Amino acid sequence: MKEFPSCFGENGVQIADTSPSATTRAAQNASTCVYRCKLRGRFCFITVSWTKNLMGQVLSVGIDDQGKQCLCKIDIKPWLFSKRKGSKVLEVGSSKVEIFWDLSSAKFGYGPEPLEGFYLALVLNQETVLLLGDLKKEAYRKIESDGGDAVLIAKREHIFGKKFFGAKARFCDKGQVHDVGIECDTIGFSDPCLVIRIDRKIVMQVKRLKWKFRGNHTILVDGFPVQVLWDVHNWLFGNAMSNAVFMFQTCVSGEKMWWPDQSDSDPPALTRACSQQFRDSQMQGLGFSLILYAWKTE
Repeated sequence: MKEFPSCFGENGVQIADTSPSATTRAAQNASTCVYRCKLRGRFCFITVSWTKNLMGQVLSVGIDDQGKQCLCKIDIKPWLFSKRKGSKVLEVGSSKVEIFWDLSSAKFGYGPEPLEGFYLALVLNQETVLLLGDLKKEAYRKIESDGGDAVLIAKREHIFGKKFFGAKARFCDKGQVHDVGIECDTIGFSDPCLVIRIDRKIVMQVKRLKWKFRGNHTILVDGFPVQVLWDVHNWLFGNAMSNAVFMFQTCVSGEKMWWPDQSDSDPPALTRACSQQFRDSQMQGLGFSLILYAWKTE
């Protein structure tokens, strides 16, 4: 079974050694978004990855065609040599790829991606396919066409906490941004409980977690069904530095997603399931996927 498309693969985060502490450090502050746009009658997938590590902040932009082959991957290190503002042009075959960015006034939260005060624009063959950020007027001075109609179809993020974990997500295009909260205290409890909140409201609660360490449940967000899939096997039975995995998938097709059997104790089972569902969502337009890797800290 294939994993995520090439530009959305785990190779986006380089890990020098495989010890638990090194894995946690390498995974920290990494966020990847995948956008789908239509370019000259066919779908194109754009991957934007923000990573913060000891070397500073890194922005990676990749373009996948329908064959899931990475046409280009550009690494921009805006905090290195003060390159917080600039552009880059590449010739990829018969295509001309232009990247414009301005992060000189960007404001950040806890994560690696900016919250405001920035723009990132991608122009392919003189057609704007992606425009991110709130400084759109400034971006339009650099590009000759209006912003593209790219839709965010998937986001993968590493989040950290002791028993509370939080993220933000928009489950439908141009919809409301929601706070996603995960609560699970596995220390000192013989029978821990998993609680998931949307905008501080409890939408899901899993008791007897040692028996239900992997499963799925459907909730409603903005009136749309969202299937929640979880795998906390490593939290309960792994080492102290292990992570759990959660996936939130909008179910616009009304069909249930495949999920590994509860008796399957293979920890990567959820990752493989997420990979399959992500590829199906891309090709069939099944909505938005949010994948969270939740790491427990001391």
